[in-house]
Amino acid sequence: MRHNKAGRRLGRTTSHRIAMFRNMVTSLLNHERVVTTDAKAKEIRSVAEKMITLGKRGDLHAMRQAAACIREKSVVTKLFSTIAPRYKDRQGGYTRIIKLGQRLGDAASLSVIELVQEEVAPKGKQAA
Repeated sequence: MRHNKAGRRLGRTTSHRIAMFRNMVTSLLNHERVVTTDAKAKEIRSVAEKMITLGKRGDLHAMRQAAACIREKSVVTKLFSTIAPRYKDRQGGYTRIIKLGQRLGDAASLSVIELVQEEVAPKGKQAA
């Protein structure tokens, strides 16, 4: 039984899985959308949202923590200068997963994971 064992193994060793997540998050933040399988998209969503939250903090320690996960220095700079300020008024939910269907070769279910673009407007009281 798998009680209290969060996350998917994806048929990989731990080191391979962590390296794959780091590469995919770097690509997601660089290109702002990635086509991948459903399971991988759901797993990298949490890592990407943690990186954006670090970018919103904006201090030196957060930048070093993000640089420990993100592979390219230019992507870390992009995260802190352009991506994170875009979400300064948003409380989470920085990514969106859209299902695409099945891949022709092996019938794996594909998804697009992308950064949410539209501005968020705080909900006000409605006039009755």
